[in-house]
Amino acid sequence: MKKLKITLVRSPIGYKYDQKDTVKRLGLRRMHQTVVKEDSPQIRGMIEKVKHLLIVEEIEE
Repeated sequence: MKKLKITLVRSPIGYKYDQKDTVKRLGLRRMHQTVVKEDSPQIRGMIEKVKHLLIVEEIEE
């Protein structure tokens, strides 16, 4: 199953509330924090919305 390694590299300060909320729902609270999520269409949609704030890597497990 594919997993995604998601890292917050830019602050959501100054962006719209819905983008800040999306970052929180991905489980990211601090700069340079990394989370690993299952690859799904829902997660991909969230990433697409805030892709300018993130670095995303695919990992195999």
